[in-house]
Amino acid sequence: MLRESIKSDYPFVTETSRHLVEAGGKRFRPLLVLLAAEFGDWESAEVLQAAVVVELTHLATLYHDDVMDEATRRRGVDSANARWDNIVAILSGDFLFSRASDILADLGPEAVRIQARTFERLVVGQIKETVGPLDGAAPVTHHIEVLADKTGSLIATSGRFGAMFAGCDDSVVETLTLFGERIGVAFQLADDLVDLTVADGESGKTQGRDLREGVQTLPMLLALSSEDPDDARLQSLLGGPLPDDGEHAEALGLLLAHDAVEQARAEARRWADDARATLAVLPDIPARRALEQLCDFVVERTA
Repeated sequence: MLRESIKSDYPFVTETSRHLVEAGGKRFRPLLVLLAAEFGDWESAEVLQAAVVVELTHLATLYHDDVMDEATRRRGVDSANARWDNIVAILSGDFLFSRASDILADLGPEAVRIQARTFERLVVGQIKETVGPLDGAAPVTHHIEVLADKTGSLIATSGRFGAMFAGCDDSVVETLTLFGERIGVAFQLADDLVDLTVADGESGKTQGRDLREGVQTLPMLLALSSEDPDDARLQSLLGGPLPDDGEHAEALGLLLAHDAVEQARAEARRWADDARATLAVLPDIPARRALEQLCDFVVERTA
């Protein structure tokens, strides 16, 4: 259904929109829709439609993110903006958003409202990241808020849609929404660690891409907050983008040796543990155990 949903009457649009679908990916968000639906009528046709909606939305944001980040690789292949150009990538993302909206229209006004509010959080999160923390705001607190908006919001909606369209009680819907928000933050914290710690080719990304682009993820923010004089050189390197290969390699080596990496991993684990604790009120069925295992996978993954 995902592949069918991105077919266009204009073959080139189909080609560009399929680019990242065919490249693979974890399909984490539709997986959460389907697992959440196990607590109700998982065979409802609306559940599958909702799973496609959240994946289309996620894919669309990837096309746009790669333009903003000037990324050249995504999921082990050339990004759409690198293979074609920025205009094609932006419009392909817009096309995917339109297809998600078309499916949403069949799911009813409440689904449209939830998606609109989710998209609002995605956009606000991106703006917050672009602008940076306001005067007096703690950089780490600001960063977690950005992750909750940019990543947690859509994963929370995935849990909500799955439970909602499976006809679950409101309490179950809210529990799985909260689980999605928390596991979403853990997911992004872990994803940023993968970017930093996994060698080129193993994750489908270029190691240290965030570091090179000057995107300050949690390990970098923690290192910048250090008062140890020995961290002065690392902190000077973390002050902005690192286009120079030598400086990038130096910063990467220093950061990987810093305890900020393990502190960030512990924070990802804390969010995952909080997500697991959320599930305690749900019935003890295989889907709950699968979600509990997902908490471990999110933190321990290397891709």
